[in-house]
Amino acid sequence: MAGTILPFGPQHPVLPEPLHLNLQIEDEIVVSATPAFGYVHRGLEKLADIRDFRQMIQVVERVCGICSMIHALTYCQGLEELMGIEPTPRARFLRVIWSELHRLHSHLLWLGLFADAMGFESLFMQLWKVRERIMDINEATAGNRVILSVNVIGGVRRDLDSGQTAWILSELAEVEKGFSAMSRTILHDYTVQKRTRGKGALSRSQAMELGCVGPMLRASGVSQDMRLLGYAAYGELEFAPVVEQDGDCYARCRVRFAELGQSIGLIRQAIAKLPAGDTSVPVKGRPPAGEVVARAEQPRGECLYYIKANGGKFLDRLRIRTPTFANIPALTVMLPGIELADVPVVLLSIDPCISCTER
Repeated sequence: MAGTILPFGPQHPVLPEPLHLNLQIEDEIVVSATPAFGYVHRGLEKLADIRDFRQMIQVVERVCGICSMIHALTYCQGLEELMGIEPTPRARFLRVIWSELHRLHSHLLWLGLFADAMGFESLFMQLWKVRERIMDINEATAGNRVILSVNVIGGVRRDLDSGQTAWILSELAEVEKGFSAMSRTILHDYTVQKRTRGKGALSRSQAMELGCVGPMLRASGVSQDMRLLGYAAYGELEFAPVVEQDGDCYARCRVRFAELGQSIGLIRQAIAKLPAGDTSVPVKGRPPAGEVVARAEQPRGECLYYIKANGGKFLDRLRIRTPTFANIPALTVMLPGIELADVPVVLLSIDPCISCTER
């Protein structure tokens, strides 16, 4: 085979995630890229054999800390559908609030890492400084900064009082002010545009054919967002998917940056419409025999849970399809033809989460 095979990752100074790629390069140009998996496989799906369906809520939260809230939400919604349980209206709105807080801290984390990959260490620090306010909100309202553990079958285990919601709104105003002040650098800086425009471009047809999801798909001109299904309380809130047309690293950056403002808007709507009442309904018995598929929109895209129950306290099967798993195949199309120095930027543009992918 012509060229040189260069192993990239799983341990690399610029990679926040242990993703391994075998890159075939000629001179400084990537000819082909082959992803390799299994470096951090933990067998979490197999735990469904020895952990009952309630204990599995804590397990799925640990599939990925950054989107733990939405993993648990998807799992609980699947079991609620199987058991014929309707969460309370207040619980549905509270789920939106914590889901969008998770989306905010995930996107801010990614923007910081993306800036660091391009050499903008000061921008990285500033973005993570803004993110700290979101982490403080998580800790104050749910008791933890990352893994919130608020979801239960039938609703949520925690509530927000009027003082907390007022504080959240004031903190979000500061968060919005913080990342808006950096918009000129993030979106209009010469170096950022030089490193991102035209890099890792993916056409609309390619994105759909390869099965991309989330910001990856929306940056290529496809208006797809699982929140439009109306799960939780999203059906009672007003928003439209953020869509860009160019499909390159810059477009993906613009989508995620715009979604920061969108998430803040959704939280404000949810707090304004937050109904009174209980935060959960009593749940008795076990899931009946049957199978169900639950879908939700994580920060990286569509998350899919397949649950098969047999009427006992242990599930027959739990299968999780995470967004990074759907987005990795696009690397085999985006990486060939670019310079080796651009590989970290293109790789990070998919916002990889290998913890999710290698369960």
